[in-house]
Amino acid sequence: MLTHNLLFAVSCFLGCSAEFYVIDDRGGLGREFDGIGGLSGGGATSRLLVNYEEPYRSRVLDYLFKPNFGASLHMLKVEIGGDAQTTDGTEPSHMHSKDEGNFFRGYEWWLMKEAKKRNPNIKLIGLPWAFPGWVGEGTQWPYFFPNITADYVITWIYGAKQHHNLDIDYIGIWNEKKYDSVYIKVLRDTLDRAGYTNIGIIAADGDWSIAAAMLEDSYLNDAVEVIGVHYPGTKTVKEALLTEKKLWSSEDYSTFDDDIGAGCWARILNQNYVNGRMTSTISWNLIASYYENLSFGGDGLMTADEPWSGHYVVESPIWMTAHTTQFTQPGWFYLQTVGNLTHGGSYVALTDRKGNLTIVIETMTHNHSQCIRPPLPHFDVSPQIATFQLKGSFAHLTDLQVWYSKLDFETKKDTLFQRSSPIKVYNGSFTLKLDVDEVYTITTVNTGQKGAYPEPPKSRPFPKNYSDDFTIENPPFSEAPYFADQTGVFEYFRNSTDNGSHAFSLRQVVTERPVTWARDADQTISIIGDYSWTDLSVSCDVLIETPVTGGVFLAARVDQGGESVREAKGVFYWIYANGTYKVTNDIGGQRVLAEGLSGTREGVWYTLTLRVKGYFATGMLNGYPLWKNTVVLEPKNGWAALGTLSFEYAQFDNFEVNAE
Repeated sequence: MLTHNLLFAVSCFLGCSAEFYVIDDRGGLGREFDGIGGLSGGGATSRLLVNYEEPYRSRVLDYLFKPNFGASLHMLKVEIGGDAQTTDGTEPSHMHSKDEGNFFRGYEWWLMKEAKKRNPNIKLIGLPWAFPGWVGEGTQWPYFFPNITADYVITWIYGAKQHHNLDIDYIGIWNEKKYDSVYIKVLRDTLDRAGYTNIGIIAADGDWSIAAAMLEDSYLNDAVEVIGVHYPGTKTVKEALLTEKKLWSSEDYSTFDDDIGAGCWARILNQNYVNGRMTSTISWNLIASYYENLSFGGDGLMTADEPWSGHYVVESPIWMTAHTTQFTQPGWFYLQTVGNLTHGGSYVALTDRKGNLTIVIETMTHNHSQCIRPPLPHFDVSPQIATFQLKGSFAHLTDLQVWYSKLDFETKKDTLFQRSSPIKVYNGSFTLKLDVDEVYTITTVNTGQKGAYPEPPKSRPFPKNYSDDFTIENPPFSEAPYFADQTGVFEYFRNSTDNGSHAFSLRQVVTERPVTWARDADQTISIIGDYSWTDLSVSCDVLIETPVTGGVFLAARVDQGGESVREAKGVFYWIYANGTYKVTNDIGGQRVLAEGLSGTREGVWYTLTLRVKGYFATGMLNGYPLWKNTVVLEPKNGWAALGTLSFEYAQFDNFEVNAE
């Protein structure tokens, strides 16, 4: 701190005069604070986290959820899986069809339980991005039959409680899609009839447009508890304020988790309230725990995308979060005395109405705090001296705890969430010398802690030699390690009719196109491995289950996933139930490199082997060459993958990859 103040003194020499800011509760309080959260899903953003071994997985979870340790999040928002691509992969639905329900698919149930284990008071939010095809009755629209959609969502809420003892606090509509007033009212009525009167509806997880509709429609207004908006740029609209509803930035940030991401996050955590009166901000995403070369790789509060090595990185956004979360709780109130600093930056003040006070100050500069969206208008921040005068309930305070961070873009030597000496309050006031790109928390709360664990293992690439026979009696998760579904859902499967070598397999289980959120492929695909792989051999036993029209593939050098999965190129080796094969350069099968007869049909296990080296690819069927030396000019590298021709049942076993 001495060095910081000395540097400040030089840069501020004769250039700074003290500005005064009053912190006062005598005129009443501002809005109730609802908490800071993280979002798992939208989609498959926590996919790799579940495959970490202990103790590393628990340590990552502690950095996210453990009170007074790291990010200490107040809220966890999760995707209600809909069997469809929702940014970085698909998350499985609890109801693939209307006749079944399974509340142990995927990993969001597990994540919510782990969060609750660490913080029993954490608020839980569920939001659909997509829906199984049956919900839309084949229409690609979930609002034609609002009762069906509402019942589907209620079933998820029921399953959370019945099977995991999880109480959901809030539920959303349809992420970033057009809202439907009738559906929202039906959902409210269905919740109430099921006894979930305490669950609040957030709408509409997009822009502010629902606010004007709520002012015109009292029934809609009554049904909605929270107006949730995405990426508001810290601004609200007049209509939203007129509703007098809770206003949240229910998805924000979406920025790479380096220091600029940290600057973005620190700035909006304050300014979403100062400028927009939003009382909750939720980060997309919670943790960058998906293959880095998928959409928005590395966006998150921290990174954990190497379960095979155990390596993870506690990034600076974790500590920007802690500046607020460790010294406030949902149910506290903002003071009315919040605002922007004269020379750039902002401050907020909150109280628990029991004598505690927390002030968070940020001085993030424009170029060091740009979020991915929306564009950030230019503003200036310069060193300044700020004097805070405490009045009302806080006039008697004599000393306050101090936590300090500095994002140092010049020396690259950040100070992150450092506890400093308490600050003395003289005659109800204290003064701070503020430099640029800093965060201060000044507080009566003395329980803050910068949690730490020993360094995790070193980073290393995905193993060059990897295999999985999917033989596991009681899998802890429905998905096999490291496979990341990009269209369709691939689950562990117990073959009741096969007690031999294929009693356990991996099965693609989505049999009709979901009500999609992104542009899912027409084929299903799950990727695995290292995006930099060039020369490799990949083999797998496959079983086509659909007569005549069925087909499966094995692939290498797959170059796209996520929202671009329809455009994926690579080397795709297909066999079909009609007795033919193809080799294509793309998942859509438009660029055919080779084709011919294979003698394959449904209901028979075959072993496919694909070898790619340099510009040439060769394919084997049951150990015999079926095609060879097919020329492949691009792509040069990518993941391994497997999948099906359409939304159809198919099985995979004894997967093996060997990269050079």
